Amino acid sequence: MNKPSIRFCPLCGTPVVLQEVLNELRPVCPSCGYVHYDDPKVAVAVIVLQEGKVLLTRRIYPPEEGCWTVPAGFMNAFEEPVGAAERECLEETGLQVRVTGLLDVLGGREHPRGADVLLAYLAEVVGGELKAGDDASAAAFFPLDALPPLAFASTKKLLAKLKR
Repeated sequence: MNKPSIRFCPLCGTPVVLQEVLNELRPVCPSCGYVHYDDPKVAVAVIVLQEGKVLLTRRIYPPEEGCWTVPAGFMNAFEEPVGAAERECLEETGLQVRVTGLLDVLGGREHPRGADVLLAYLAEVVGGELKAGDDASAAAFFPLDALPPLAFASTKKLLAKLKR
C-alpha cells in the first residue's frame, strides 16, 4: 500500500498516519490508536444454463461497457452469498433463480473498482420474465459455442470451465 486507503480516523476524525502493523503498512490513528484494515470486496455471479445456452448480460458502465458477462455483483454486508447471487440475477435479468451449486471461487482484482473474490454459482430459472435491469442494457441466452464479446478474464475463465 503506497498511500492510506482512508485519510481520517472513522472513530475520532484525526488524520491517520501510515505505520507498520503486523508487517504491513496500515492507516493508524495517532490519537486513539484505531488501525484500519481494508476488507476484500466480494462479488457473486450466477451461471444459468438453459437448453445448452448460457445467460449473459450486456454491461452499461465501464469498464468493459457494451461487452457481455454473467449476471454478477457485489455482496452486501451481512448478506448470505447464495441469496446475494440470486438477488443479483433477478436485478439484472428479471429472472428468479435457485442456486444449485458452487462452480468456482476466483481471486484477484481485475480493475480498480472490481472484486477481490468472486463466488460463481450454478443456478436454474424458477420464475420471472427475461428483461434487462439494474446495470445491464440487455439480457439474453447464448450458445456456448457462439458467445458475444465478453467482459473480464473471470467471465472467460468461468465459461471456458463450462465448455470442458
